[in-house]
This record gives sequence, C-alpha cells and structure tokens, in this order.
Amino acid sequence: MTKLRIVIVDDEPLARARIRSFLADHPSVELAGEYGDGVKALCAIKRECPDIAFLDVEMPGLRGTELLSQIPPEARPTVVMTTAHDRFAVDAFALEVTDYLVKPFDRERFAAAMRRATVQVRARRAGDLDQRIEGMLSSFLESKPRHLVVKADGRMVFIRPAEVIWVEAENNYCSLHLSGGKRLLLRETLTSLEVRLGPWRFERINRSALVNVDEVLELQPAHHGDYLVQLRNGERLPLSRNLRSRMKDFLGRDS
Repeated sequence: MTKLRIVIVDDEPLARARIRSFLADHPSVELAGEYGDGVKALCAIKRECPDIAFLDVEMPGLRGTELLSQIPPEARPTVVMTTAHDRFAVDAFALEVTDYLVKPFDRERFAAAMRRATVQVRARRAGDLDQRIEGMLSSFLESKPRHLVVKADGRMVFIRPAEVIWVEAENNYCSLHLSGGKRLLLRETLTSLEVRLGPWRFERINRSALVNVDEVLELQPAHHGDYLVQLRNGERLPLSRNLRSRMKDFLGRDS
C-alpha cells in the first residue's frame, strides 16, 4: 500500500521535532518535508502535493489559515492544525480541517488525529479511483459501444443492450427491466440513460419510459385516440401523444 506523504509546518523547531517523533509510531507514512514559515510551506505544498499537513496557525510570513485559503479546496491536503491557542478553532474548521491539536498535545491525542486524517485520505483516494475507472470505461465505450456500463450497489455492471427491454423512471432513479424478468435499480436519470443508449434502438414513449424498439410488438389503440405500446414480454405502456408520430416513424408504420 502506498505510504501517506506528510509535511510539517511550524516555526518552532522543537514543535516540529515532537511531531516527527510521534510519526515514528506510524510506519504507513513518510515525511515529505519540514518548513518553518508559511511562504515556503505554501510553495512546497503546491509542488509536492502531500497527503497530510500538520500546520501551525501562527507563523512568520503567512499564517496557517491564510496559507490554506490560497490553495483551492480540491487541491488541499488533509490538514491537522496545531497551535498553542484554541481561539483559532472556528476559523480553522471553516476551512474544513480534519482536526485541531492544542499544544502541548500528547502521543495519544496525536494518534487520534492521525487516524482521522488517514481515514479521510483513504476515502478521497477511493473516490478518485472510482472517477478514473468510470472515465476510462466511458472513453472505451464511446469508441466501441458494445455494452452499457452502469453502477449499481457499488458494482460496475456490463449489460448487453439487447438485454434491456425497457427503462422506467423513478424520481432520481431508473429501473432497467431486463430479459428473464430481472430488474436493476440505478441512481441515474432517464434523460442521462437516453443519451447513453443513443447508439442503440431505444425510444422515449412517455416522460417516464424508454423502450427497446426491438422489443415492441405493436401499437394498440386505447380510449380517446390514445395508444398503448405492447412489448413482447406482455407489458403494455402508454404512448405520449406528443411522441406518437416519432414512435410510428421509427417503427416504419403509417401515421
């Protein structure tokens, strides 16, 4: 497992040495640098991109809170503030720091801060990995659209479009009605799925339903000039009037 890279930012050499000695209890980390003033620390953090920063509040050149405010939130390391005063806590937590250590803190309190920081870093790395995987899959499928890839229950599921009979909107979710009577619930809008299913033969028949055209058996007249879409699995779904001509044209039928 990749070690967590740590920077220590404090203008007091003894304070830096204390943190460094406590870090010796944590073999999963490595020290990426020590800095005694805010200006040098800001440049180093932007350059080194550490995972965790132990950051003093009051320093020459640039205070810890000022340093953080100059780094975009998405580019900041996980931060544990260290200070001899608790009056800066409100400003620190407004910048979403993970913990706030008031000097002199002991080894046990330091270990608790490390646990919180480590959990946050691991969660961020897991989220970044999910995004990279989804991005790679999307790029692959744009060039070779042979499968629909969806995320369900934390899994990446590969589905052959021919397996999808129809898609039903349920608020911010969608249900994929699959062959064999299976259903798959996704946290995705119908509009988003309609775009992703564009390379295949799917048509919107009303505001809540998208059907696989190959699964349509016929259009059946209903009351007051309305129609129902009869699917090969026996289900019948209402056809919206403003989409009727589009559906008939797609099926190659007379208006």
